[in-house]
Amino acid sequence: MPRRLRLGVPERLDFRGTVLTPLDEAACRAALRRLGEAGVESVAVCFLFSFVNPVHERRVAELIAEEMPGVLVSLSCEVLPEIREFERVSTTVVNAYVGPRIKTYLEHLEARLRASGFLGELFVMQSNGGVQSVAEAARFAVNALLSGPAGGVTAGAFVGERAGHPNVITVDMGGTSYDVAVIENLQPGVTTESWIGRYRIALPMLDIHTIGAGGGSIAWIDEGGALQVGPTSAGSTPGPACYDRGGTRPTVTDADLLLGYLNPDYFLGGEMRLDPGLAEAAIRREVGEPLGLSAIEAALAMTDIVNNNMSNAMHFVTTKRGYDPRDFALMAVGGAGPVHAGRQAEDLGIATVIVPALSPVFCALGDTAAHLKVSEARTFFARVDQLDLEGLNAIVQEMEARARRRLSQQRATQSFETRRSVDLRYVGEVHEVTVALRSRTRRITALNIEATLADFHARHEHLFAHRDPTQPVEILTLRLELIGVRERPRLVEEPFEAENPGAAQVGERAVHFTAAPLHVPIYDGRKLRPGNFITGPAIIEQWGTAIVVYPGHEALIDAYRNCVIEVRRAESAGARDP
Repeated sequence: MPRRLRLGVPERLDFRGTVLTPLDEAACRAALRRLGEAGVESVAVCFLFSFVNPVHERRVAELIAEEMPGVLVSLSCEVLPEIREFERVSTTVVNAYVGPRIKTYLEHLEARLRASGFLGELFVMQSNGGVQSVAEAARFAVNALLSGPAGGVTAGAFVGERAGHPNVITVDMGGTSYDVAVIENLQPGVTTESWIGRYRIALPMLDIHTIGAGGGSIAWIDEGGALQVGPTSAGSTPGPACYDRGGTRPTVTDADLLLGYLNPDYFLGGEMRLDPGLAEAAIRREVGEPLGLSAIEAALAMTDIVNNNMSNAMHFVTTKRGYDPRDFALMAVGGAGPVHAGRQAEDLGIATVIVPALSPVFCALGDTAAHLKVSEARTFFARVDQLDLEGLNAIVQEMEARARRRLSQQRATQSFETRRSVDLRYVGEVHEVTVALRSRTRRITALNIEATLADFHARHEHLFAHRDPTQPVEILTLRLELIGVRERPRLVEEPFEAENPGAAQVGERAVHFTAAPLHVPIYDGRKLRPGNFITGPAIIEQWGTAIVVYPGHEALIDAYRNCVIEVRRAESAGARDP
């Protein structure tokens, strides 16, 4: 959005929404003609205090329809009707930027599906963990920015429920990135403080922390002579050295191959062959020789570095936010996640690692398991001890009615669930804490507010190690999620068979957990059955990934064919403070 296309027009509301200066429609039409002459395809409209009174923004939308028919319009009063001008403008501008491409792509995709005989409904994953219709997704395209990793977190809650683990940390390690999220009581964490590059996105999004650590992360020596891994990635082209596609830099995948964690003849289920010689040469040349290490020692050092980087990422979403990682199971997905998860669990004192049966396509599972979801928010600035309950209830009911209109056309909806929450803060603070509004009826009562206030004090202490029940508390924003429940995929539960996994063993090979190799059994994951029990060290090969069962760990194939690994924990990691 270059400066020459940022145009102002005379109008002004005060903080109550009262019109101080009427919208200058002549100036508005002139500005729209300038945008039209510049070839603009999408317009973002953001006025001060439009979240209180949207009258001027909505009139501008009518003028755009007259002056620039067919142009995509993003109104801040619809995209993010909340206080704080910068966040509202930034979010609306991003919606306007990505909207045309997403709209064109989705409409083209849907047309091709219909032409191919598709009779169902096409849904689009959203960053809040729900799915939406094509029309809704095109209108609010900004909601799809982090929809890919959001699918994995949604699947984490879905599989965690069936595996009997309501509290899990999902880690998705692919080729270039490592995504971490916390799920507590089957509810993924949500944030409204996301940044995409230098753009602030203040809409509710699943709280996913991402670092540059993946199979393609490149190992390099910094100016001080220290080994670093990532964030630069070889990607898929040219890819790791072992791909034999022109890449010469050593990557995590090269190290995993050299250490024996990966089978060079069974990458992607045998669809692609890896070259161990190229991996060894790259690691020796760029890491081993500069540091005076053998190729194996260099590869071990590379995995130590990347494992430490990923453990730090998990600390960022757990200990730094008041959670103890030892209270969670670790759910490892993605192509490279199951290779490294056992070591990370040891480092963090986590007792259980779960590798889902559909680990390589876990985000796709989440897309099919997600319910329809609409998020609504309204600024409602008031002190809790001076609260106008009638006004609050009126706004919440209006929000729910709008949300129901947005979901009313979906045939897949079986029933609706409503979740309400409120952003609270101590008077004088500049950041809020989102707390659920618990109510058994559609109406919020004084008793509900009292319970919510108690939850706020507890949550504030959990996050910041401080509470002050004597300090006045104020509301800034009301939030509502309307969930359209739809039928989810049915995971088949199978009876346990014999513990002995011998029928699935396909051989042995040398694997380096230390500089001295161990000959460990290799299992074909397709042949393992529920009830099979594997004592580490061992490696389970599956299409798209390999599961490393480290020495001292034990793996069980559960009734859903997930691999559940019990981790040997060092006393220092597992011991709790008295």
